[in-house]
Amino acid sequence: MVVNKKGASAVVPITMPGAKGVSKEVVIGKVEGTPEYSMRIFTVQVGGNTPFHGHPYDHVNYIVAGKGMVVSEAGETPVEAGDSVLVLPDELHQYKNVGDSPFVFICMVKKDFE
Repeated sequence: MVVNKKGASAVVPITMPGAKGVSKEVVIGKVEGTPEYSMRIFTVQVGGNTPFHGHPYDHVNYIVAGKGMVVSEAGETPVEAGDSVLVLPDELHQYKNVGDSPFVFICMVKKDFE
């Protein structure tokens, strides 16, 4: 069993083109020896957003704090703490902070894509 304490993992800014005010923390991943999945925490600052992008793998998100907007080719859907999101492989998507506090979500992916 591996237990990581809060603050034990590096918080890294997302520098992908189109990202604004976004950071990622891999709290359980390859370093910890995960056999299949990695857990990441994304924080989107007030007024920030991830890029509108897609990739060849799925991911599952759980909203921890704040208010956000999930954008897809089908439109925009508001999300808040307690909501969950499934993004399918190659689905274009974006997360925006539309609140007045940080928008934080957990993102689970296969370890090869952490």
